[in-house]
Amino acid sequence: MTPATVSVRDARAAPADRLWIQSVYRDYLDDLNRGTGLFPKLGEVGHREPDLIAHWFGDPNTFPLVIVKDSEPVGFARVVRIAATAAPARIEYRMAEFFVARARRRLGIGQTAVQLILSRFAWNFVFILNLPIVAATLVASARVVPTSRAGSAQRIDGIGGVLSTLGIGTLLYAIIEA
Repeated sequence: MTPATVSVRDARAAPADRLWIQSVYRDYLDDLNRGTGLFPKLGEVGHREPDLIAHWFGDPNTFPLVIVKDSEPVGFARVVRIAATAAPARIEYRMAEFFVARARRRLGIGQTAVQLILSRFAWNFVFILNLPIVAATLVASARVVPTSRAGSAQRIDGIGGVLSTLGIGTLLYAIIEA
């Protein structure tokens, strides 16, 4: 597994990317409909695949992307730009659609592609989400954690810190790779 070879590119740049998306779009729709009955089959409500995909490439607020591994398309995503309703006015992005071809799933491609897409469109929200959490933690710890009664400072437990880091890292690795 080499997720470092995964990249994301603008599907508008090459006509071959649009054709590739059209060729796998039915698989994407079948995945959405599989066993749920929530999504109607195309044609039942007047929509056709070419019309849906044409909207992707014709709307200036839509960013069609192709997920590439080793210079071969393996998936696609559609990011939509929307105007935020809250003040101050700013532009927000939403990932409206995301697909990795069935044969390429469970290889880390989707995870890497999402990270690349988020870094391109929403990197600042990663920091904004952490601010209230950090502020609340600082306030709570100042109120709840008692002052030390020790007369002198204790040495840092380096071995305990290393073992704790290894234990938590191993646990996270097991959860992620399971």
